[in-house]
Amino acid sequence: QVRLIESGGGVVQTGDSLRLSCAASGRSLGNHAMGWFRQAPGKEREFVAAISWSATYRGYGDSVKGRFTISRDKDKNELYLQMNTLKPEDTAVYYCAAIAKRFGPYTNSAGDFEYWGQGTQVTVSS
Repeated sequence: QVRLIESGGGVVQTGDSLRLSCAASGRSLGNHAMGWFRQAPGKEREFVAAISWSATYRGYGDSVKGRFTISRDKDKNELYLQMNTLKPEDTAVYYCAAIAKRFGPYTNSAGDFEYWGQGTQVTVSS
């Protein structure tokens, strides 16, 4: 059974940085496309960033471009999200996700991801 466990969330101030981590277990996801999504209270789940299985392609949501960076460590079976210049509107629960198919195509659509973590809360105060 695949498990994704996010960590690194917390309460920070506007302009601060945070680094989220997602540890995978139960299966190596080193050759699987993965991504980060977020959901704020009363809002729909939003695409944040995604990375192809080879890590050669990375995509970002418009609201985080230039501030967030997605990366992965295949040996550690981990996914990361470096978040800089945080804003109050970045406040949300952040979810790590992965597609089930090895060497599957890059995607930024939540419906394409079969594996999901339970989320980590990020709160940015003004």
